[in-house]
Formats: sequence, structure tokens, C-alpha cells
Amino acid sequence: MTDRIATKLAELGLTLPEAAAPIASYVPAVEAGGLLHISGQLPFKDGVVMTGRIGEDKDLAYGQEAAQRCGLMLVAQMKRALGELHRVERIVKLGVFINSAGDFTDQPLVANGASDLMEALFGDAGKHARSAVGVPALPRGAAVEIDAIVKIAG
Repeated sequence: MTDRIATKLAELGLTLPEAAAPIASYVPAVEAGGLLHISGQLPFKDGVVMTGRIGEDKDLAYGQEAAQRCGLMLVAQMKRALGELHRVERIVKLGVFINSAGDFTDQPLVANGASDLMEALFGDAGKHARSAVGVPALPRGAAVEIDAIVKIAG
């Protein structure tokens, strides 16, 4: 892990988790054409998936924490796939899926939990395009799931 990212994680009081294994028939990441495509990552806290529906049984702050936890798992997958995080040139896009109530409309604020983390860790290279979509259910009952596209150095 680059010193800058390790230092920033420590400043934020965060620890990079072990990259999660797939829960079905797919691989965690695929490198192609200078891009790393990372499969959807779930929010793990203390080894357990953060579950619930934002705007129903969980609040905005919980959703933002879940998004941040997904972001940490994305970084863990980058490290596993690339060996070292200095190969990350740019976070290109995050796809954020939020398990949310039908009348909940603050999905972009939930997604900021991951977006703010990427910018904190990677600086300007962490600024990215993004979608934030409310969905009625996610795998394992997760509150949030996030996938990513990352530009990498050769």
C-alpha cells in the first residue's frame, strides 16, 4: 500500500480489510485495456455484512457508513488485483446500489460515503463519475453494494 493511502487510512481511523472472496460464479476483478473492473462489493463491518433498508429500518448515516465500507472493500480488491495501490491512476466510475425504501430519495448522499473516501485516499485521482440507484433488495440483505472501474498504470 502506498504510504499516502496508509497514512490517510490511519488518519481516518480506518483499516483496509482482507479482500472478500466471491459469493457466486464470478471473479472479484478483471484487468482489461488499462482498466480494472471490480465486481460489486458489500459492506463488511467486523466481518459481518451491514444489512437493512435505508429509509425504512436504517438511516442515512448508516447508509453512508455502509457505502464507505464498500469503498474500503473496493480498495482491498484493487490491492489484491494490482499488488500495490501505486498502480491506481484514477478512479473512473463507481456504481452504487442502495437497498432503500420506495420513498427514499437521498441515494446520492448515501453514495457520498464511498465517493468521499476515494477522494480522501487518492486525491484528485479519486474524483470519479458515479451512479447512485435505489433498489428493492441486494445480495445477503446488504444495505449497499458498489462496483468500480479504475484506470491503472501498465
